[in-house]
Parts: sequence; structure tokens; C-alpha cells
Amino acid sequence: MNHQLPRRSNTDQSPPHAVYQTFYSEHDYRSSIYFPQSDGSLKDAQQQNPEPYILDEQKEWLHCVGINDPILLHNLLAPYGVHELVIEDLLSSQQRPKIEDYGDYLFMVLHVNQYSGSKLNTDTVYLIVGADYIFSFQNRPLGLFSNLHAQFAANQYNIRSKSIEFLVYHFIDRIVDDYFATLGGYNDRVESLDKQIFKNTGRDEELLSKIHKLKRDAMKLQRNLLPLREMTGQLLRGNFRIFSGDTQLYLRDVNDHILQLIETLDMARDSVHSMMDIQLSFQSNRLNQQMRVLTVITIIFMPLTVITGIYGMNFDNMPELHWHYGYFMVLAILLFIIIGLLVFFKKRGWL
Repeated sequence: MNHQLPRRSNTDQSPPHAVYQTFYSEHDYRSSIYFPQSDGSLKDAQQQNPEPYILDEQKEWLHCVGINDPILLHNLLAPYGVHELVIEDLLSSQQRPKIEDYGDYLFMVLHVNQYSGSKLNTDTVYLIVGADYIFSFQNRPLGLFSNLHAQFAANQYNIRSKSIEFLVYHFIDRIVDDYFATLGGYNDRVESLDKQIFKNTGRDEELLSKIHKLKRDAMKLQRNLLPLREMTGQLLRGNFRIFSGDTQLYLRDVNDHILQLIETLDMARDSVHSMMDIQLSFQSNRLNQQMRVLTVITIIFMPLTVITGIYGMNFDNMPELHWHYGYFMVLAILLFIIIGLLVFFKKRGWL
């Protein structure tokens, strides 16, 4: 992972459907962009077909964006012997993160998350990894691998001489870096909401729904990070024939960063749970205060109701009814009771 986390590039001008073909070797580099046609074929800006695959120490990276045509995918992947089940998975948007071994190649499904406003979006990145090729698929432009394209063009870090395993490490490392950026945004939201709770002390009725949304976001991130940890663990254990183990140190570093992400997420989730408990406590305390005020009002009116009820019976033998100052005496008694109860409740701290 880089010390300075790379940001996603702007995708406003990116074509929604395109195939980026890159051939490279230690001393050679060629890159082309192709666009899907209505007949299921691919053409570049000059209406040329994709270049054929050449077996001479040349490696290929095929990056597909928004390619959802099953015929096009079949024509594109058939020369490489990709199984029809993989193509079926590529067309599905409900795949869970996983890694599958097909002998001559690996099929990997990874999820990435990014905040768009207040919503945490989830996108899927598919990788097909062979001995001398790697295919990446995503349903829409994400701006994730623009830096990798630039590194190939400039041959930064002598990347063209690296093996396909090393390129897989770059893909996983870039996705892990993106999770650091996403988790940073999540932590910012947690801290901002934590401050709002103590400012509002439970009076903002939307706070509880905001806290619950953060809780759902944490669950979504965890569902994607735990399988990613398992995938890197499988690569570290050397369970796959096409991986020779040259990238073990790099993958171990990525795995450490994934563990760091999970630990950071766990701490943030604990903060969210604490915020929910505090918010519920504030609301319960506020309800208790309201009930206390209502109870005080009820207690004040109880003796008043008794006195007014007695003198409202209209019996003939009630001497007070015929007193000249009887009415004023009752009003004074009622007022004395009200003042006395208010003073009593105030000293007890109920008001």
C-alpha cells in the first residue's frame, strides 16, 4: 500500500462501455481502446478489431467496463478457454466475494465501496488470472485502475517486467487502498454524528435513523472485507498452481493492511453501538422528564378536583355555600395548595 493513498480518477468523461487491451513485455507496450458494436463485435475508433493474442513472453491485460452482452463476452473469452460458468457469473450482479480455481486460471470476485453523498455504493470487480494474462471486469467506470494504466505507459517501478502474480497484487492492493479511503469517509461520518448527539441530547428525531444507517454501512463493509481477507489468505497459503509464490511478501503486506481495516472498522462499529445506546438513553431520559412533568400536573390537580367536587354536590345542608366569603376562602385554599405543591416539587428537584 502506498503511503499516500491514490484517489479514484474522475469518470465523467469515461465511456460507459469499453474494452481496454494492453499488451506488454519488458521492452514493449501497446494499448488500445475498443467499443462494443450492435453485432456483438468490438471496434476501435478506426473500426479495427482487437489484436490477436501472441504467445512470445508477451503478457496481456484486458480491462472491460460495462460489457454485459453474453455473446460479446463469449467471443472475447472463448479463445482463452474460459468456462461458461465464469461468463455466467460475470453477467450476474449478485455475486459474493470469492476465488475459484479452474486449473489454468483463477476467477476472483471482489467488492469495492464508495460514498456517493450519504449512500454507500457497492460495485463488483471481477478478475480472471492466467499464466500470462489477466482480465478485469467492472459494470461501470470506477476510476480505480487509471494509475495502473499510467504506470504501464511510463513503466514505473519497472512494472512491465513483473509477472502476472505481481499485477494481481497491484489489483488487490489498489482495492485495499480504496477501502482505506472509504473507511476514512465512514469514520468522518461517525465522528460528525457523535458530536451531533451531545449537542442535541436526543432532541433530533432523525439521529437514530442516521445511527442505524451507519450500522448498516458497517455491516456492508464487513461483509466485503472478511472474504477479501480469506482470499489473500488462500493466495498466501499457495493453494493455486498458477501462483509460484514470488509475491508472498507483498501479499502478506496487503493481508496486514486488510487486518488493519477490519480492526479499524470494528472500533468504528463499537462507537456506533455506543452512540445508539446513548441516543436511546437520551430519549428515555427525555420521556421520563415529560412523564414527571405530567405527573406533577396530575398531583397538583388531584386535591383541587377533590375540593371542587365536594362543593359541586349542591346539598342543602352545606353551611359553606351560604358564607359571604366562602367562595374566596375556597379560592385561597386552592391557591395555597398549588403554591405549596410547586414549592415541594421544586425542593425535591422534580421541576
